[in-house]
Amino acid sequence: VRETKLDLQRVPRNYDPALHPFEVAREYVRALNATKLERVFAKPFLSSLDGHRDGVNCMAKHPKSLSTVLSGACDGEVKIWNLTKRQCIRTIQAHEGFVRGMCARFCGTSFFTVGDDKTVKQWKMESPEYGEEEEPIHTILGKTVYTGIDHHWKEPVFATCGHQVDIWDEQRTSPKCSLTWGFDSISSVKFNPIETYLLGSCASDRNIVLYDMRKSTPLKKVILNMRTNTLCWNPMEAFIFTAANEDYNLYTFDMRFLESPVMVHMDHVSAVLDVDYSPTGKEFVSASFDKSIRIFPVDKGHSREVYHTKRMQHVITVKWTSDNKYILCGSDEMNIRLWKANASEKLGVLAPREKAAMNYNQKLKEKFQFHPQIRRIAQHRHLPKSIYCQIKEQRIMREARRRKELNRRKHSKPGSVPFVPERKKHIVAVVK
Repeated sequence: VRETKLDLQRVPRNYDPALHPFEVAREYVRALNATKLERVFAKPFLSSLDGHRDGVNCMAKHPKSLSTVLSGACDGEVKIWNLTKRQCIRTIQAHEGFVRGMCARFCGTSFFTVGDDKTVKQWKMESPEYGEEEEPIHTILGKTVYTGIDHHWKEPVFATCGHQVDIWDEQRTSPKCSLTWGFDSISSVKFNPIETYLLGSCASDRNIVLYDMRKSTPLKKVILNMRTNTLCWNPMEAFIFTAANEDYNLYTFDMRFLESPVMVHMDHVSAVLDVDYSPTGKEFVSASFDKSIRIFPVDKGHSREVYHTKRMQHVITVKWTSDNKYILCGSDEMNIRLWKANASEKLGVLAPREKAAMNYNQKLKEKFQFHPQIRRIAQHRHLPKSIYCQIKEQRIMREARRRKELNRRKHSKPGSVPFVPERKKHIVAVVK
């Protein structure tokens, strides 16, 4: 007997499968409904931050504050945004010409910018006091244009790239060491977040070069078929990094075995311009010249999600926020867009029952993910016509190349046309 009317009666349940012959059928229907509802509620776009007067060229995350993000534009303007209010809280005219790169200091008190005017400037993160001038803390005048900058994760050291990779101490106006290998412009440099003395850089002579700050010499480099635009280190696995390439692909490498990439990620139909890892290290987001951004699982060759809007032009820069919930992308047409990392996720506080239902649905979707109906619904995405046509065209081209190779192999001496795995096709050489 219930003691009060609010008591719930315990219902004894026999889990013997013989007594529940339709259990799988029932779960399948639930999984199908959950998958359909996920697509119904997939509304990833949250808002756009507008205020720039030229294309957004680079962005940086604040290391301590989730709601602060910095962006630099092609007219030399830097803006600091508050994401909770979705408005600009400060604007600085930082450089003449493009802002080529920016990064925040690991403590979050200041940030660095580099531009076309051959200067490196350090700025305070706080707004100036009333009546104070908006001026940088330090300005370093360089000899050549700097194209990228990144700060060390623990020490007052930062690296810039351009004609060569320079390692700077914050207190000095000349680099403490310069690293070169080959003679070409270097487009981006990134510190490893775990093994903090390692750096990676991408040069326009198709190289990805790895350096060690303690030895002050380059370690090794891998040469690809086409130029790499930028790379990003995995924040959870010290040796893994992903490179965004001109040949529409992304390559995930293990820096110990550069002979072949761990995974080739294909889906974009134009050059990939930027890549950023999620803080969990399980996924990354890539920005492309084909006016879309895609989210890839690290261990899969194809994207799980593609985001685009009608107004979005070539996406130049992309960032994944440090709480793993949102993605920011900056594009040619002066807007920064805020997206959900999980398209159908419900924002705000969830009731315990909602949470339980969500987890149950997630498990059902995982259990039945390979059933044809469910797989078709889960993978279907509407694409802009231009991307859709290009995907079709590239599929035909790939098929033609494959056919040609098969024919050549068929009509040649056995063993004279070797099988080259997809992962090895794009690597030219590894130099140590």
